[in-house]
Amino acid sequence: MLSSQVVIIGAGAAGLMCALSAAARGRQVLLLDHANKAGKKILMSGGGRCNFTNLYCEPGNFLSHNPHFCKSALARFTQWDFIALVAKHGVPYHEKKLGQLFCDNKSSDILGLLLAECDEAGVELRLATSVTTIERLPDGYRLQTSAGTLSCQSLVIATGGLSIPTLGASGFGYQVARQFGHSLLPTRAGLVPFTLTDPQLKSLCSELSGTSVEDCRVSCNGQSFVENILFTHRGLSGPAILQISSYWHPGDSIGIDLLPHLDLPAWLAEQQRERPNSELKTLLAELFTKKMGGLLAEHWFSSRPLKQYTPTQLNDIAERLANWQLVPAGTEGYRTAEVTLGGIDTREVSSKTMESLKSPGLYFIGEVLDVSGHLGGFNFQWAWASGYAAAQYV
Repeated sequence: MLSSQVVIIGAGAAGLMCALSAAARGRQVLLLDHANKAGKKILMSGGGRCNFTNLYCEPGNFLSHNPHFCKSALARFTQWDFIALVAKHGVPYHEKKLGQLFCDNKSSDILGLLLAECDEAGVELRLATSVTTIERLPDGYRLQTSAGTLSCQSLVIATGGLSIPTLGASGFGYQVARQFGHSLLPTRAGLVPFTLTDPQLKSLCSELSGTSVEDCRVSCNGQSFVENILFTHRGLSGPAILQISSYWHPGDSIGIDLLPHLDLPAWLAEQQRERPNSELKTLLAELFTKKMGGLLAEHWFSSRPLKQYTPTQLNDIAERLANWQLVPAGTEGYRTAEVTLGGIDTREVSSKTMESLKSPGLYFIGEVLDVSGHLGGFNFQWAWASGYAAAQYV
Protein backbone atom coordinates (compact mmCIF):
# COMPACT_ATOMS: atom_id res chain seq x y z
CA MET A 1 0.00 0.00 0.00
CA LEU A 2 1.40 3.35 -1.08
CA SER A 3 1.39 5.99 1.64
CA SER A 4 1.61 9.77 1.33
CA GLN A 5 1.17 12.54 3.88
CA VAL A 6 -1.27 14.39 1.61
CA VAL A 7 -3.48 13.09 -1.19
CA ILE A 8 -5.32 15.62 -3.35
CA ILE A 9 -8.06 14.41 -5.68
CA GLY A 10 -8.48 16.73 -8.67
CA ALA A 11 -5.67 18.34 -10.69
CA GLY A 12 -7.57 21.47 -11.65
CA ALA A 13 -6.85 25.03 -10.55
CA ALA A 14 -7.57 24.51 -6.83
CA GLY A 15 -5.88 21.11 -6.64
CA LEU A 16 -2.70 22.27 -8.37
CA MET A 17 -2.43 25.35 -6.16
CA CYS A 18 -2.96 23.28 -3.02
CA ALA A 19 -0.41 20.70 -4.16
CA LEU A 20 2.38 23.15 -4.99
CA SER A 21 1.78 25.18 -1.80
CA ALA A 22 1.66 22.15 0.52
CA ALA A 23 4.77 20.59 -1.07
CA ALA A 24 6.56 23.94 -0.78
CA ARG A 25 6.21 23.72 3.00
CA GLY A 26 7.74 20.24 2.98
CA ARG A 27 4.68 18.01 2.82
CA GLN A 28 4.76 14.82 0.78
CA VAL A 29 1.98 15.32 -1.77
CA LEU A 30 0.31 12.92 -4.19
CA LEU A 31 -2.03 14.60 -6.70
CA LEU A 32 -4.56 12.38 -8.49
CA ASP A 33 -6.90 13.01 -11.43
CA HIS A 34 -9.13 10.66 -13.39
CA ALA A 35 -8.47 12.62 -16.61
CA ASN A 36 -5.48 11.98 -18.87
CA LYS A 37 -4.40 15.62 -18.60
CA ALA A 38 -4.17 18.11 -15.72
CA GLY A 39 -6.00 21.44 -15.78
CA LYS A 40 -8.34 20.84 -18.72
CA LYS A 41 -10.69 23.62 -17.60
CA ILE A 42 -7.74 26.01 -17.27
CA LEU A 43 -6.77 25.30 -20.88
CA MET A 44 -10.19 26.11 -22.34
CA SER A 45 -10.95 29.07 -20.11
CA GLY A 46 -11.14 32.65 -21.32
CA GLY A 47 -11.36 31.63 -24.95
CA GLY A 48 -8.03 29.83 -24.61
CA ARG A 49 -6.30 32.76 -22.89
CA CYS A 50 -7.30 32.07 -19.25
CA ASN A 51 -8.81 34.99 -17.33
CA PHE A 52 -6.69 33.98 -14.33
CA THR A 53 -7.72 36.64 -11.79
CA ASN A 54 -9.27 40.09 -11.40
CA LEU A 55 -7.62 43.29 -10.16
CA TYR A 56 -10.75 44.20 -8.19
CA CYS A 57 -11.43 40.88 -6.49
CA GLU A 58 -13.30 41.18 -3.19
CA PRO A 59 -15.83 39.07 -1.23
CA GLY A 60 -18.78 40.92 -2.79
CA ASN A 61 -17.95 39.23 -6.10
CA PHE A 62 -18.99 35.82 -4.76
CA LEU A 63 -22.30 34.03 -4.21
CA SER A 64 -22.80 31.69 -1.27
CA HIS A 65 -25.49 30.86 1.26
CA ASN A 66 -22.77 31.74 3.80
CA PRO A 67 -21.34 34.98 2.31
CA HIS A 68 -18.70 35.52 5.02
CA PHE A 69 -17.02 32.14 4.41
CA CYS A 70 -14.81 33.24 1.50
CA LYS A 71 -13.36 36.30 3.24
CA SER A 72 -10.56 34.62 5.20
CA ALA A 73 -9.04 32.69 2.29
CA LEU A 74 -9.36 35.60 -0.14
CA ALA A 75 -7.54 37.87 2.33
CA ARG A 76 -4.65 35.44 2.80
CA PHE A 77 -3.96 34.75 -0.88
CA THR A 78 -4.95 37.76 -2.94
CA GLN A 79 -4.99 38.55 -6.65
CA TRP A 80 -1.63 40.30 -6.09
CA ASP A 81 -0.13 37.06 -4.80
CA PHE A 82 -1.14 35.20 -7.93
CA ILE A 83 0.00 38.07 -10.16
CA ALA A 84 3.40 37.82 -8.44
CA LEU A 85 3.53 34.12 -9.33
CA VAL A 86 2.66 34.93 -12.95
CA ALA A 87 5.41 37.57 -13.01
CA LYS A 88 7.92 35.14 -11.49
CA HIS A 89 7.43 32.85 -14.49
CA GLY A 90 7.58 35.71 -16.98
CA VAL A 91 4.09 35.05 -18.34
CA PRO A 92 2.94 38.08 -20.36
CA TYR A 93 -0.60 39.26 -19.59
CA HIS A 94 -2.94 42.21 -20.03
CA GLU A 95 -6.07 43.72 -18.55
CA LYS A 96 -8.91 43.23 -21.01
CA LYS A 97 -11.63 45.26 -19.20
CA LEU A 98 -13.14 45.62 -15.73
CA GLY A 99 -9.96 44.33 -14.06
CA GLN A 100 -9.99 41.03 -15.97
CA LEU A 101 -6.44 39.72 -16.48
CA PHE A 102 -5.76 37.44 -19.46
CA CYS A 103 -2.64 35.77 -20.84
CA ASP A 104 -1.18 37.50 -23.89
CA ASN A 105 -0.50 34.09 -25.39
CA LYS A 106 -2.31 30.92 -24.29
CA SER A 107 -3.94 29.41 -21.20
CA SER A 108 -1.21 26.77 -21.27
CA ASP A 109 1.12 29.45 -19.84
CA ILE A 110 -0.85 29.37 -16.56
CA LEU A 111 -1.09 25.57 -16.49
CA GLY A 112 2.61 25.39 -17.29
CA LEU A 113 3.64 27.59 -14.37
CA LEU A 114 1.46 25.59 -11.96
CA LEU A 115 2.93 22.29 -13.16
CA ALA A 116 6.46 23.74 -13.01
CA GLU A 117 5.89 24.83 -9.40
CA CYS A 118 4.50 21.38 -8.55
CA ASP A 119 7.50 19.70 -10.16
CA GLU A 120 9.99 21.94 -8.37
CA ALA A 121 8.31 21.31 -5.01
CA GLY A 122 8.30 17.54 -5.52
CA VAL A 123 4.59 16.89 -6.06
CA GLU A 124 3.85 13.41 -7.45
CA LEU A 125 1.17 13.72 -10.14
CA ARG A 126 -0.78 10.65 -11.24
CA LEU A 127 -3.21 11.08 -14.11
CA ALA A 128 -5.78 8.62 -15.49
CA THR A 129 -6.29 7.40 -11.91
CA SER A 130 -9.82 6.96 -10.62
CA VAL A 131 -10.80 6.61 -6.98
CA THR A 132 -13.42 3.94 -6.24
CA THR A 133 -13.75 3.96 -2.45
CA ILE A 134 -12.56 6.07 0.49
CA GLU A 135 -12.59 4.95 4.11
CA ARG A 136 -11.65 6.62 7.36
CA LEU A 137 -8.69 5.27 9.32
CA PRO A 138 -7.76 6.20 12.91
CA ASP A 139 -4.94 8.38 11.59
CA GLY A 140 -6.15 9.36 8.12
CA TYR A 141 -7.80 7.83 5.06
CA ARG A 142 -7.45 4.79 2.81
CA LEU A 143 -8.33 5.01 -0.88
CA GLN A 144 -8.96 2.25 -3.37
CA THR A 145 -7.90 3.48 -6.80
CA SER A 146 -7.34 2.14 -10.29
CA ALA A 147 -3.62 2.30 -9.44
CA GLY A 148 -3.96 0.33 -6.19
CA THR A 149 -4.50 1.15 -2.52
CA LEU A 150 -3.31 4.46 -1.07
CA SER A 151 -3.28 5.87 2.44
CA CYS A 152 -2.78 9.42 3.67
CA GLN A 153 -2.98 11.62 6.76
CA SER A 154 -4.76 14.46 4.94
CA LEU A 155 -7.21 14.08 2.05
CA VAL A 156 -8.15 17.09 -0.10
CA ILE A 157 -11.17 17.05 -2.40
CA ALA A 158 -10.63 19.44 -5.32
CA THR A 159 -12.90 17.77 -7.87
CA GLY A 160 -14.95 20.83 -8.89
CA GLY A 161 -18.65 20.99 -9.68
CA LEU A 162 -20.90 19.70 -12.45
CA SER A 163 -20.08 22.33 -15.08
CA ILE A 164 -18.95 21.22 -18.55
CA PRO A 165 -19.12 17.40 -18.18
CA THR A 166 -17.23 16.97 -21.47
CA LEU A 167 -14.12 18.11 -19.55
CA GLY A 168 -14.65 15.39 -16.96
CA ALA A 169 -16.87 17.17 -14.41
CA SER A 170 -18.75 14.82 -12.11
CA GLY A 171 -20.52 14.72 -8.76
CA PHE A 172 -17.67 12.77 -7.12
CA GLY A 173 -16.82 15.49 -4.60
CA TYR A 174 -20.44 15.73 -3.49
CA GLN A 175 -20.54 11.95 -2.98
CA VAL A 176 -17.46 12.10 -0.75
CA ALA A 177 -18.94 14.98 1.26
CA ARG A 178 -22.19 13.10 1.75
CA GLN A 179 -20.32 9.94 2.77
CA PHE A 180 -18.62 11.81 5.61
CA GLY A 181 -21.77 13.49 6.91
CA HIS A 182 -21.81 16.79 5.04
CA SER A 183 -24.93 18.62 3.90
CA LEU A 184 -25.26 19.65 0.26
CA LEU A 185 -27.05 22.77 -0.89
CA PRO A 186 -29.03 22.44 -4.14
CA THR A 187 -26.84 22.80 -7.21
CA ARG A 188 -27.66 24.53 -10.49
CA ALA A 189 -25.85 25.95 -13.50
CA GLY A 190 -24.38 29.45 -13.13
CA LEU A 191 -22.75 31.85 -15.60
CA VAL A 192 -24.80 30.23 -18.34
CA PRO A 193 -26.75 31.40 -21.44
CA PHE A 194 -30.55 31.64 -21.39
CA THR A 195 -32.85 29.73 -23.71
CA LEU A 196 -36.16 31.14 -25.00
CA THR A 197 -39.25 29.29 -26.22
CA ASP A 198 -41.68 32.18 -26.80
CA PRO A 199 -42.09 32.04 -30.62
CA GLN A 200 -41.71 35.79 -31.19
CA LEU A 201 -38.71 36.13 -28.89
CA LYS A 202 -37.07 33.02 -30.30
CA SER A 203 -37.62 34.29 -33.84
CA LEU A 204 -36.06 37.68 -33.00
CA CYS A 205 -33.04 36.09 -31.32
CA SER A 206 -32.57 33.56 -34.09
CA GLU A 207 -32.65 36.26 -36.77
CA LEU A 208 -30.13 38.29 -34.76
CA SER A 209 -27.92 35.30 -33.92
CA GLY A 210 -24.31 36.42 -33.61
CA THR A 211 -25.25 40.08 -33.02
CA SER A 212 -23.71 41.66 -29.93
CA VAL A 213 -24.94 44.82 -28.17
CA GLU A 214 -22.39 46.64 -26.02
CA ASP A 215 -22.93 47.83 -22.46
CA CYS A 216 -26.51 46.77 -21.81
CA ARG A 217 -27.86 46.79 -18.26
CA VAL A 218 -29.39 43.42 -17.37
CA SER A 219 -31.33 43.14 -14.10
CA CYS A 220 -33.01 40.44 -12.04
CA ASN A 221 -33.89 40.02 -8.36
CA GLY A 222 -32.27 43.28 -7.28
CA GLN A 223 -28.98 42.62 -9.09
CA SER A 224 -27.80 44.27 -12.29
CA PHE A 225 -24.75 44.15 -14.54
CA VAL A 226 -23.68 46.43 -17.38
CA GLU A 227 -21.88 44.43 -20.05
CA ASN A 228 -22.38 43.11 -23.57
CA ILE A 229 -25.24 40.81 -24.54
CA LEU A 230 -25.18 38.36 -27.45
CA PHE A 231 -28.13 36.99 -29.42
CA THR A 232 -27.94 33.25 -30.19
CA HIS A 233 -30.07 30.72 -32.08
CA ARG A 234 -31.28 29.40 -28.72
CA GLY A 235 -31.72 32.70 -26.88
CA LEU A 236 -29.37 35.14 -25.14
CA SER A 237 -25.77 34.99 -24.04
CA GLY A 238 -22.85 37.39 -23.55
CA PRO A 239 -21.18 38.58 -20.32
CA ALA A 240 -24.18 40.50 -18.90
CA ILE A 241 -26.49 37.53 -19.45
CA LEU A 242 -24.02 35.06 -17.93
CA GLN A 243 -23.61 37.29 -14.88
CA ILE A 244 -27.33 37.69 -14.21
CA SER A 245 -28.03 33.98 -14.79
CA SER A 246 -26.48 33.23 -11.38
CA TYR A 247 -29.23 35.32 -9.74
CA TRP A 248 -32.10 34.03 -11.91
CA HIS A 249 -34.55 31.26 -10.96
CA PRO A 250 -37.09 29.57 -13.26
CA GLY A 251 -40.10 31.81 -13.80
CA ASP A 252 -38.26 35.02 -12.97
CA SER A 253 -38.40 37.94 -15.38
CA ILE A 254 -35.22 39.70 -16.45
CA GLY A 255 -35.08 43.35 -17.51
CA ILE A 256 -32.73 44.58 -20.23
CA ASP A 257 -31.88 48.24 -20.83
CA LEU A 258 -30.40 48.18 -24.32
CA LEU A 259 -29.10 51.76 -24.06
CA PRO A 260 -28.41 52.60 -20.38
CA HIS A 261 -26.00 55.44 -21.20
CA LEU A 262 -28.44 57.35 -23.37
CA ASP A 263 -31.35 59.56 -22.25
CA LEU A 264 -33.67 57.99 -24.80
CA PRO A 265 -36.79 60.17 -24.35
CA ALA A 266 -34.72 63.34 -24.76
CA TRP A 267 -32.74 61.88 -27.67
CA LEU A 268 -35.86 60.76 -29.55
CA ALA A 269 -37.52 64.15 -29.02
CA GLU A 270 -34.40 65.87 -30.34
CA GLN A 271 -34.30 63.61 -33.40
CA GLN A 272 -37.97 64.31 -34.07
CA ARG A 273 -37.26 68.06 -34.06
CA GLU A 274 -34.14 67.85 -36.20
CA ARG A 275 -35.00 64.97 -38.54
CA PRO A 276 -38.82 64.75 -38.67
CA ASN A 277 -38.83 62.81 -41.94
CA SER A 278 -36.40 60.10 -40.82
CA GLU A 279 -37.95 56.69 -40.20
CA LEU A 280 -37.70 55.05 -36.80
CA LYS A 281 -35.85 52.05 -38.24
CA THR A 282 -33.19 54.41 -39.63
CA LEU A 283 -32.60 55.86 -36.16
CA LEU A 284 -32.50 52.44 -34.52
CA ALA A 285 -29.98 51.30 -37.14
CA GLU A 286 -27.70 54.11 -35.95
CA LEU A 287 -27.97 52.94 -32.34
CA PHE A 288 -27.60 49.24 -33.12
CA THR A 289 -26.78 47.48 -36.40
CA LYS A 290 -28.83 48.08 -39.52
CA LYS A 291 -30.27 44.57 -39.25
CA MET A 292 -31.11 44.88 -35.56
CA GLY A 293 -32.62 48.35 -36.01
CA GLY A 294 -34.88 47.04 -38.75
CA LEU A 295 -35.91 43.93 -36.83
CA LEU A 296 -36.71 45.86 -33.63
CA ALA A 297 -38.78 48.31 -35.66
CA GLU A 298 -40.57 45.38 -37.26
CA HIS A 299 -41.09 43.21 -34.14
CA TRP A 300 -41.73 45.91 -31.53
CA PHE A 301 -42.84 49.07 -33.30
CA SER A 302 -44.43 50.03 -36.59
CA SER A 303 -41.70 52.03 -38.30
CA ARG A 304 -42.75 55.35 -39.78
CA PRO A 305 -41.37 58.88 -40.07
CA LEU A 306 -40.64 60.46 -36.67
CA LYS A 307 -43.04 63.35 -37.28
CA GLN A 308 -45.93 60.87 -37.19
CA TYR A 309 -45.33 59.86 -33.55
CA THR A 310 -46.91 61.64 -30.61
CA PRO A 311 -44.74 62.48 -27.57
CA THR A 312 -46.48 59.65 -25.69
CA GLN A 313 -45.64 57.17 -28.44
CA LEU A 314 -42.00 58.25 -28.46
CA ASN A 315 -41.88 57.78 -24.67
CA ASP A 316 -43.38 54.30 -25.10
CA ILE A 317 -40.64 53.45 -27.61
CA ALA A 318 -37.98 54.70 -25.19
CA GLU A 319 -39.51 52.68 -22.35
CA ARG A 320 -39.52 49.47 -24.41
CA LEU A 321 -35.85 49.88 -25.35
CA ALA A 322 -34.86 50.78 -21.79
CA ASN A 323 -36.97 48.16 -20.06
CA TRP A 324 -37.24 45.04 -22.21
CA GLN A 325 -38.87 42.45 -19.95
CA LEU A 326 -38.68 38.76 -20.78
CA VAL A 327 -39.00 35.43 -18.98
CA PRO A 328 -36.37 32.91 -20.11
CA ALA A 329 -37.59 29.36 -20.64
CA GLY A 330 -34.45 28.08 -18.94
CA THR A 331 -30.69 27.93 -19.31
CA GLU A 332 -28.37 25.82 -21.42
CA GLY A 333 -27.52 23.93 -18.21
CA TYR A 334 -24.27 22.37 -17.06
CA ARG A 335 -23.26 21.62 -20.66
CA THR A 336 -22.08 25.22 -21.18
CA ALA A 337 -22.20 26.66 -17.62
CA GLU A 338 -18.95 28.15 -16.37
CA VAL A 339 -19.68 27.36 -12.72
CA THR A 340 -21.89 25.27 -10.47
CA LEU A 341 -23.90 27.21 -7.91
CA GLY A 342 -24.52 25.55 -4.54
CA GLY A 343 -22.60 22.51 -3.34
CA ILE A 344 -21.07 21.57 0.01
CA ASP A 345 -22.52 23.65 2.85
CA THR A 346 -19.64 25.86 4.03
CA ARG A 347 -21.08 26.07 7.54
CA GLU A 348 -19.64 22.58 8.02
CA VAL A 349 -16.15 23.54 6.81
CA SER A 350 -13.51 25.72 8.53
CA SER A 351 -13.12 29.02 6.67
CA LYS A 352 -9.53 29.24 7.94
CA THR A 353 -8.26 25.77 7.00
CA MET A 354 -10.91 24.38 4.56
CA GLU A 355 -11.00 21.31 6.83
CA SER A 356 -14.20 19.38 7.35
CA LEU A 357 -15.85 20.00 10.71
CA LYS A 358 -17.36 16.51 10.40
CA SER A 359 -14.31 14.40 9.58
CA PRO A 360 -10.81 15.51 10.69
CA GLY A 361 -8.13 15.42 8.01
CA LEU A 362 -10.63 15.85 5.17
CA TYR A 363 -10.48 19.13 3.22
CA PHE A 364 -12.64 20.69 0.50
CA ILE A 365 -11.44 23.41 -1.88
CA GLY A 366 -12.56 25.20 -5.02
CA GLU A 367 -15.85 24.87 -6.85
CA VAL A 368 -17.07 21.80 -4.93
CA LEU A 369 -17.90 24.20 -2.07
CA ASP A 370 -20.92 26.53 -2.07
CA VAL A 371 -18.86 29.50 -3.27
CA SER A 372 -19.24 30.81 -6.83
CA GLY A 373 -17.70 33.93 -8.32
CA HIS A 374 -18.88 36.43 -10.86
CA LEU A 375 -17.57 36.23 -14.41
CA GLY A 376 -14.16 37.84 -14.86
CA GLY A 377 -11.44 35.79 -13.14
CA PHE A 378 -13.09 35.54 -9.72
CA ASN A 379 -13.62 31.77 -9.80
CA PHE A 380 -9.95 31.20 -10.52
CA GLN A 381 -9.04 33.50 -7.63
CA TRP A 382 -11.26 31.42 -5.33
CA ALA A 383 -9.48 28.28 -6.56
CA TRP A 384 -6.05 29.81 -5.85
CA ALA A 385 -7.10 31.22 -2.45
CA SER A 386 -8.94 28.15 -1.12
CA GLY A 387 -6.19 25.82 -2.38
CA TYR A 388 -3.52 27.91 -0.70
CA ALA A 389 -5.51 28.11 2.55
CA ALA A 390 -5.87 24.33 2.85
CA ALA A 391 -2.21 23.83 1.92
CA GLN A 392 -1.09 25.65 5.09
CA TYR A 393 -2.76 23.01 7.28
CA VAL A 394 -2.77 19.66 5.47
